[in-house]
Amino acid sequence: MKAVILIIILIFAGQILGSLIGVIFKPSRKILHSSLAFAASIMISISLFQLIPQSHELISAIPLLLFFFIGFIFIFFIDKLIPHINPELSKKEKPSVKKSIFMLVIGMAIHNIPEGLAEGSGLALSSTFGIGIALALAIHDIPENIATIIPLYNLNKSRIKSFLITTVTILFELFGFLVAYYLLEVSHKFIGIFLAFAAGVMIYISSEELLPNSNFKRYFKADITALILGFLIFILIVISTMLFF
Repeated sequence: MKAVILIIILIFAGQILGSLIGVIFKPSRKILHSSLAFAASIMISISLFQLIPQSHELISAIPLLLFFFIGFIFIFFIDKLIPHINPELSKKEKPSVKKSIFMLVIGMAIHNIPEGLAEGSGLALSSTFGIGIALALAIHDIPENIATIIPLYNLNKSRIKSFLITTVTILFELFGFLVAYYLLEVSHKFIGIFLAFAAGVMIYISSEELLPNSNFKRYFKADITALILGFLIFILIVISTMLFF
């Protein structure tokens, strides 16, 4: 139960902190874009070095590849219906502000679900694994929420409203976490499948949305620095969770 409470705290902490930084300080465009590169490196690291290897220990290669591909295709089709996480969204969507806000919020909510699935699946396997994933995703959520709340604020011009909207979308990550954990706690049979599916979704989000919108062409040095920093922090998270949990 302690691990469940800790992960719930981490789920809210990372996203709320990122939202607060975004609406209060409104970081520069360079920081805004490089934060996406940082978030992508964390998400890719979790998928490649935690979710996929652990999934392979539980299921064979063929179902792993199958459900990874299903996750990838699932979010691909969802992505066609929602806007990308894009700092320039407010410039592109001025003719329909309400629709832009609605679609952006739906996109944020849907993107939070696989994070919750990964955390819940990891915790169903072991507290160390689940807490490690949750901690890494909490750090990843800080820059990602900075990058999503700013275009949201630019659209509705209200700091409080923007903060409340992003806070509500956290409930989708919480939902994914609780469903995955309590479902898989009853039967560990499908943990490998959930991990592979979540990895497919997260790899797609990183490669198709976060990295392209980090704008490497314009902010190459800042983005590379953020990318490397993300990988280094992920390594430190893995080491620290192995030592303390």
